[in-house]
Amino acid sequence: MKKRILGRTGIEVPELSMGGLFIASFAGAYEQARDTVKLAYQLGIDFVDTAPGYGDSETVLGKIVAEVGKPRVLSTKLGGFPQPFLPKDRDCLMQSVETSLKKIGTDHIDILIIHEPDRPRQYDWWDDYDNYTGPVTEVLDELKKSGVIKYTGLGGTTVTEMLPIVKTGKFDVLLTAFNYSLLWREAEAFVIPEAVKQNMGIIIGSPLQQGALAKRYDDVIERGACWLSPHRQKQYKKLYALVDETGIPLTEMAMRFVISNPNISCTLTGSRSPAEFQSNYDAVCKGPLPCDVLKRLDEIAAMVPFRPFEEPFGLPFGNPNYRGPGQA
Repeated sequence: MKKRILGRTGIEVPELSMGGLFIASFAGAYEQARDTVKLAYQLGIDFVDTAPGYGDSETVLGKIVAEVGKPRVLSTKLGGFPQPFLPKDRDCLMQSVETSLKKIGTDHIDILIIHEPDRPRQYDWWDDYDNYTGPVTEVLDELKKSGVIKYTGLGGTTVTEMLPIVKTGKFDVLLTAFNYSLLWREAEAFVIPEAVKQNMGIIIGSPLQQGALAKRYDDVIERGACWLSPHRQKQYKKLYALVDETGIPLTEMAMRFVISNPNISCTLTGSRSPAEFQSNYDAVCKGPLPCDVLKRLDEIAAMVPFRPFEEPFGLPFGNPNYRGPGQA
């Protein structure tokens, strides 16, 4: 597995790294999670990202660490724990970090990421929304000086809301999820160029859009689900036609697309099993996509350059009970 430099941190990370959401117990048995992480280690994938907000992911990772060892590079987040979580309370923030260290079984964190700094109605982090400062930035500075953390990051799912925070230049790493993949390109118009300018490490989360690009849904596309706009339906059909024409499986195309961008440091796989991990690993090992395929994908992506307003954030493929948007 090739490695890339994570921006100004100087850390080498594998092009494919391990996302910790689905090692949590809600996603499967502990043995499955352990075997998935163990396989990742054996294949040279030594960067794992987790979070207090990922169920009991940190606890499960800690148990795995005790059995098979700690990853060379570890990132976790601030946000969601303890409850109630008070993002402007210094003691609460410190307790969050101390609990993460204890759960994972480590004395330091390589990258500590502010979780959803771009969604104030989820976590209202900032005292000063012009300069994006508050107790959290003071705590991060203190933790850096003490050696408990090495680098800081931002982890979110928006692009225009995240942009001014990236522009401050205060943070070392950007983890952006759900907005850089085969069909969703919002991040490349906003946060990725700015993160490059700031020499931040850039990590892509959910390259398979949490399943929307993990397998084909020809029947749903043909049926025309109400939550899928006509433009998105046409776009999917074009994508599937390209998959058929090139012979490159959809999941492989999605994984290889992300690493085709030299500005991306790595992409995370939220694999639930060793088989899923091996599939994603094998895809990334094939390297960037051919230039002609990338050009065709650019044309397909341009059919829907931004998410339609009513499109669910996580497309409910395989959910027959989905009944449209909630309360306005």
